Parts: sequence; structure tokens; C-alpha cells
Amino acid sequence: MRLIKPYIYPQTFMQFLAFLHVAFLPLRQMEGFLRKLSEYIPRLKVADYSAICKRLKKLNIQLPENPGEDLVVAVDSTGMKVTNRGEWIRHKWKTRKGWVKIHIAVDTRMKKLLALKVTDEQVGDGKMLKPLIEQVKDRGGKISKVYGDGGYDSRENFNYLADNDIEPVIKTRRDASTKARGSPSRARMVREVRRLGYDGWRDKYKYGYRWIVETFFSGVKRVFDETVRAKTHRRNIQGGKDEIHLLRYAVEPLSFLYILSNIIS
Repeated sequence: MRLIKPYIYPQTFMQFLAFLHVAFLPLRQMEGFLRKLSEYIPRLKVADYSAICKRLKKLNIQLPENPGEDLVVAVDSTGMKVTNRGEWIRHKWKTRKGWVKIHIAVDTRMKKLLALKVTDEQVGDGKMLKPLIEQVKDRGGKISKVYGDGGYDSRENFNYLADNDIEPVIKTRRDASTKARGSPSRARMVREVRRLGYDGWRDKYKYGYRWIVETFFSGVKRVFDETVRAKTHRRNIQGGKDEIHLLRYAVEPLSFLYILSNIIS
């Protein structure tokens, strides 16, 4: 069996470089940064542009296993542009680059990213609730409650959560029917909203916790901007995943609010 020469630079070092690259350093400048850094760390070998580029393309960042039990999860999505040339190009040249959509599930207690899916802009939020929950379950997590906005209001989603013993805290449409029509759990939620009023329902179920996922997205965009850098659709999808994952490496060692107030601001 032929042995393959091991990498000179460990995986953790390349993850560090990947974070710097996505945050603010182009690859060419990365080489100069490492050259300067090696003056203070003599044992550090300087990687050239080609080595950095090849390793970052092969980088596979995974979420950790076993996120925990009795998880309270907030789900949502956001769009990221595939170009940063501005909206004027759509009007001037009638071209449309589109968006990629980032769908995530966040632990509302620990502020940790639990699941991630990246799609094109045509995929609705409601269709991605089940894949996000399944991703958490596949990694060993047990969810007790899910917060979601009106985009996740559907009989299929309420039934799926009920079948998995997960309490839904999903904002229903204003004109939603109080009859079951195939989803008793959704009908109960609609009747409770009618009985308590939206403000009463919001306070009872602490619906404000859903905004933690909005805060997470705000942090992503303030650090990494609202665009992905790749030129092709496949690499745009991967780019969206990497930017979210790399933010997780930045925010999880400390509390999320501490990072926002001391680093991102």
C-alpha cells in the first residue's frame, strides 16, 4: 500500500486561514500575512498562494455531533447575493444573478448553530423545516420545541412536529381556519391565538426567542457581508455553508452577545 505524504499544515491551521479569508483577507494577501506572522513565530512555515488555495477548496467543515437534549430551536432563512455589484445592474442591463438561501436552526439557549441547509432562492422556508430538524436528529440532538415565523405555517409541518413529540411555536396566518382539516395540532394553535390574541399568545409562548436566529444572521452579514464570492452556482452553495460554519468557530468559544459587542461592532 502506497503511503501518501502528510500535509505540512494541519487542518486546524487551514480552518483559521479560511476564517481570515472569508472575513477580510484575499488569498494573495494571506501569503503576505503569513510571511509577516512567521517573523514573530519562527517555527511557522509560510504557505504560498497555491497551497492555501488548494487546501481551502478541500476544506470540509462539519458541525459537531451530539448537540444535546431538550433543545429549544429557532429556524429561519436569509438570502445572500451571488454578486456585490449592486442592484443597479438588474435595472441597467436586465440581468439577474439571483440569490442563495441559507436555512439554519439555532439553539436559543446556547446560541449555537445546530443545522444548516443552502438552497437557491426558489425554495420556500416551509419545505426546509423537516430537513433542518432531521439534521439535528441525525447528529444525536433531541428537540423539545421549535420557533418559526409564518413561513413555516403549514399542516405538514405541524403534523411532522406532532409526530416527533416537538412543541410547535409557529405564527399562524391571520385568516387560518380553526378546523383541523388534517392537522389537529395546527387547529389548536389557531384557536389559542384567537382566544388569547396575538400579544397574549406571544407572551405565553415567549415567541420573542425566535429573534435569536435573526441575531445570528445579523452577525453573519456584519462580519462577512451579504454576498458570496464564488463564480459558479455549486461553489456559491458551498461558499454560503462555509461562511456560516466559519462564523460558528468565531462565536461559540465566547457568548454571542460578547462577540457582537466587542468584535463585530
